[in-house]
Amino acid sequence: VQLQASGGGLVQPGGSLRLSCTASGRTFSSYVMGWFRQAPGKEREFVAAIRWNGYTYYAESVKGRFTISRDNAKNTVYLQMNSLKSEDTAVYYCAADPNLILSQTKDPYGYDYWGQGTQVTVSS
Repeated sequence: VQLQASGGGLVQPGGSLRLSCTASGRTFSSYVMGWFRQAPGKEREFVAAIRWNGYTYYAESVKGRFTISRDNAKNTVYLQMNSLKSEDTAVYYCAADPNLILSQTKDPYGYDYWGQGTQVTVSS
């Protein structure tokens, strides 16, 4: 599986961005898809995930502001980010796994496949 993330950029505080991650492969619909981020000098952290059945999970820091969704016909997962804050600045990575157990949903080490990352900078 190859993942291609896009949609990052520079946005002012309070603004919005939508990230996309397109996957290769014919079994995308059965994969758990996740978004993680890594700021300079910090560890990679969980942002959001969506399982094959549509169940979604969010980090507390983004709940109510970010929305993850998937379009299985397009092999694409999205991260709609609203009300962006300076602390959201990071490189955002999409990840995928075909067999992720529920307890590993927020664990980056549980995902087998990773995209290249896209930079999100929130600054005035």
